[in-house]
Amino acid sequence: MNSGEEQVALYDAVGRVVGAVTRREMREGGLWHAATAVLLRSGDGERVYVHRRTDTKDVYPGLHDCTAGGVVAAGEDPFDGARRELAEELGVDAEPEFLFREVFEQGTVRYHGFVFQARWDGPVVHQPEEVAEGWWMPLAELRERLDDPNWPVVPDGRAFALRWLRDLG
Repeated sequence: MNSGEEQVALYDAVGRVVGAVTRREMREGGLWHAATAVLLRSGDGERVYVHRRTDTKDVYPGLHDCTAGGVVAAGEDPFDGARRELAEELGVDAEPEFLFREVFEQGTVRYHGFVFQARWDGPVVHQPEEVAEGWWMPLAELRERLDDPNWPVVPDGRAFALRWLRDLG
């Protein structure tokens, strides 16, 4: 199946699942949906895995991201979506821990974000269609870069990571 024909969960503005549409319909219509975002932390918690998205991504191509994630499929639980995306994008089989849920809305990108974290010290294997390159970044450096408005990072990942860092203290 073409990725544009993939069925995704359709949400309403308040966060209820109300049906399913194709990914293409969701993107073209700027429809409410849900997506997962997983911050991958080193086992000691001192580093986060950061990657640069490929230039062929349908949303925010070529930008940096400090989360692995994606759209929740039709009939899929967000936890299962987080686990699936972590395995697909980074080749990581780790147990996501739910952190918070937050609405993201910018232009035609409108979704309910389910934000998780996972710990991992094993190998990271990029999905070549989605991840151009990646590396571990110390938390202090991540804070600095996220505070820099000129750092080319996805806006939703920036928002979620800044909230996560505030919650960490």
